Amino acid sequence: MKDITAGPLDGVRVIDLSTVVMGPYAAQILGDLGADVIKIESPVDTVRNGRYRTTPGMTPLSLNVNRNKRSVALNLKDEGDREKALELIDTADVLITNMRPGALSRLGMDYADVAERNPGLVYAHAQGFRGDSDRAGTAAYDETIQGASGLVDIANRALGRPVYLPTILGDKVSSLTIAYSVLAALVHRNRTGQGQRVEIPMADTMIAFNLVEHLSGHAFVPEEGPTGFNLSMAKGHHAVHTKDGLACVVPYNPQNFRDFFAAAGRPDLVEDPRVAGERIDPGDSDDLMGLVDACAPALTSEDWAEVCAKHSIPFGPVLELDKAHEDPYVRDGHLLDEVRHPTEGTIRSIGIPVKFSATPATVRRLAPLPGADTAEVLEELS
Repeated sequence: MKDITAGPLDGVRVIDLSTVVMGPYAAQILGDLGADVIKIESPVDTVRNGRYRTTPGMTPLSLNVNRNKRSVALNLKDEGDREKALELIDTADVLITNMRPGALSRLGMDYADVAERNPGLVYAHAQGFRGDSDRAGTAAYDETIQGASGLVDIANRALGRPVYLPTILGDKVSSLTIAYSVLAALVHRNRTGQGQRVEIPMADTMIAFNLVEHLSGHAFVPEEGPTGFNLSMAKGHHAVHTKDGLACVVPYNPQNFRDFFAAAGRPDLVEDPRVAGERIDPGDSDDLMGLVDACAPALTSEDWAEVCAKHSIPFGPVLELDKAHEDPYVRDGHLLDEVRHPTEGTIRSIGIPVKFSATPATVRRLAPLPGADTAEVLEELS
């Protein structure tokens, strides 16, 4: 918590009227960049339920999505609290919410309601599916969005099993989309004085995200080939077991493969016709990556790092999450620092990954207790 600076969004006020991860993480990103983020908390937020050290509501997940915020506890079903929430929105530049449209309408907090009071507001509404679709209002969870966006199909085709990725990718990619969309709308507002409603549907966001490379042959009409990016869907496209651990060794072109096979002591594979040309035939990707997997135990991870550096073969170590705090790259980049939390004692705080030369982003506040800043924030309204 040293060298605290204002950040590039100093002076911007964000109201975080969202729950779980997608909205709160987006609001935290804006807070990390310097915005004054006020989180309006209802009596129940699932992120605050679960495992915690000492204080109810202070779960690991809540610590990771609620820093650089002030927490105000308001029961929006209570008329007085609801009016206070609206007064806070009147002071804001940005509102982020993932409440369902019907609930927002009943509370008098849909876009038409708040824009009448605050026409310059950037109103970011995140939801599972587009509001004008037949799925509007359908409850969305990361797993269902992975299915609806094609990610489960990609996994099934690549792995032979319709698995969910073991990370809440849909939530977090949508969080990033909320953040950059809000910033774009703020640029427009600052130029014209005009606020606007920005809708961020998770399914649409993830469909666009997945199709960047996986649209593939279907980018053309008529299609020139199937969907799916060949290299990333190859059966052997995974980290490999070296003599002493795991590593990411990813030959991309024929010369990469030839150099890799030579280092592994397989001159027979150096002469393999599949790596003799100027490019790799997509149909050979599965077999070649399987050979990489089979040859990798010939050397240690450190040896492969030297070989790959010498021959410009893509290589990377595998970070073990349990040892992340000991990793020199993580430690030196302050990506996981030990800090003293006012109620939770010593915790590990995830670093801000972006570096600004003129307006450094910093952690100014650790995640607050539910409602910890209610009195302070409401006093500012008077």
